[in-house]
Amino acid sequence: MMNGSQKMDEQEISVLRWGGLAGLLGGILHMLTIVVVFVGPVGGKEPADLEEWVIFPDIRVARVVENGLYLVALILGVIFFLALYRALQRTNLAPALFGSVLGILGLTVLAAGALPHVATAPLSDLYHASGTTSGEQATLALMWQATWGIFGALLAVGFFVTTIGLMALGVAMLGAPTFGKGFGWVSVVLGAVGLAAAVFNIVDPPSVIAAVTFLAIITFQLVLGWKVYSLSKAA
Repeated sequence: MMNGSQKMDEQEISVLRWGGLAGLLGGILHMLTIVVVFVGPVGGKEPADLEEWVIFPDIRVARVVENGLYLVALILGVIFFLALYRALQRTNLAPALFGSVLGILGLTVLAAGALPHVATAPLSDLYHASGTTSGEQATLALMWQATWGIFGALLAVGFFVTTIGLMALGVAMLGAPTFGKGFGWVSVVLGAVGLAAAVFNIVDPPSVIAAVTFLAIITFQLVLGWKVYSLSKAA
């Protein structure tokens, strides 16, 4: 009959396995959102004027797919951070706890702004409705841009908080034999680079350099997701 410690070991292995897979899948879904934005119908182009902000019907489906993939990737990221905490708590409790909490908090903020089409689609429908005057269209275009500004603020805060979490988790890995200094320093550097880009985006928004933060988070999820999954296989 299996004793309590054996059951706990099996449970921990399960957490690491599913958490690592969540990190890998989340990173892959993040990359798919990039493909949809820059390669698909969206085209990655910024509108040239206010009216172009509401030219939404042509890319409505692409936006829904993009935002849906992004939201699922963020949810998987939360699972991944929980698994990282489980893997690191025994060796470096404080940075593991603080890093995981900050990472999850940052992803939560990002998730709050993951579905902007829910707020902007009605504005686009009104803009393109028959009978809408040019003055009303100009007002709706301004409302669209203001709405995007709110989601941009959520993105900036989420990036800022998440990258601090990456750095704290990297510090926790430095003292964890199962991860080693290599993974620890990679995490610290990714967090620092992402944080610098996030700060720049806060000072001078919106900035294309915010993509550096996004890439840092994706790289962290892929590299550490594979590592966490490997720990479950080794166990």
